[in-house]
Amino acid sequence: QVQLVESGGGLVQPGGSLRLSCAASGSRFSSYAMAWYRQAPGKTRELVARISAGGGTNYADSVKDRFAISRDNAKNTVYLQMNRLNPEDTAVYYCYADLVLRNYWGQGTQVTVSS
Repeated sequence: QVQLVESGGGLVQPGGSLRLSCAASGSRFSSYAMAWYRQAPGKTRELVARISAGGGTNYADSVKDRFAISRDNAKNTVYLQMNRLNPEDTAVYYCYADLVLRNYWGQGTQVTVSS
């Protein structure tokens, strides 16, 4: 069983930055991939960024060059640094643990980009 707790969401003006954090419980954090998804009102949940156990990353085209995913295995935490935010980034952001045979979701954190 893995529990995920996100933090760092909030209200930010267009062009601003936020950093989301996701703390995972349990052991073996370093052995599985982690990801961030988001879901905007009226839209389906979409992958934002993913980081493998080995540190390889991939991003949605809409956030490339603006967002960066990273992990600190010593702290069992994955981060999402979001820069140059725009209103289209407004969504609930979810942390996701990919243990292949079993997957887990966090409760989500709201990010609102508005002036």
